Amino acid sequence: MSALLRRKRKKPADRVVTLVGKPGCHLCDDARVVVRGVCEEVGASWEEKDITQDEQLHREYWEQIPVVLIDNEQHTFWRVDPVRLRSALLS
Repeated sequence: MSALLRRKRKKPADRVVTLVGKPGCHLCDDARVVVRGVCEEVGASWEEKDITQDEQLHREYWEQIPVVLIDNEQHTFWRVDPVRLRSALLS
């Protein structure tokens, strides 16, 4: 009989949201507003990375920016839904 492995639920304060975008991107500007607002609301930290300054990020995400990562795992791209982001950070 195998036991189910359960991940310990992280507190929002222990989560890191990364916004991957580039300068002059209007979708990135919109995403920044949502990410900043949700992170401030739930107490999560966030950072921004410029795809034009990181070759690996450029290769991985060029056609999807803006991209939102939670704890280095892709959460969404193009448009950020605040309800979905909040739910992901609180679960």
